[in-house]
Amino acid sequence: MKNLEYYLNLPYEIIIKKLSDEDGGGYFARYKDFPYIMGDGDTQIQALEDAKEAFKCAISLMLEKGDYIKEPLNEESKVRINITLPKSLVEAIDQVSNNRSKFLADVAFRALR
Repeated sequence: MKNLEYYLNLPYEIIIKKLSDEDGGGYFARYKDFPYIMGDGDTQIQALEDAKEAFKCAISLMLEKGDYIKEPLNEESKVRINITLPKSLVEAIDQVSNNRSKFLADVAFRALR
């Protein structure tokens, strides 16, 4: 069953960044698949713990509301497909992204939420 424990144990990637003094110093952490779930702290560990607590709260709320919850992608589970798009659309995508597949996957995930 996909409950809170299920999602807390999935291998989501967390990005940790050292903040400059101009940005307040310390560290900033965020979930790659959920850029709006973040944490901060004086140390990397504090930022990580803060982000994990925010993630737990967000997932709990999403489960309660019945929202779609994105799971981390398993590289082995990707499927290659061929699609036909108007040339002008491909050119427009190329203007805003250097990775068409990632762009289209991100748009699809947002549309499915």
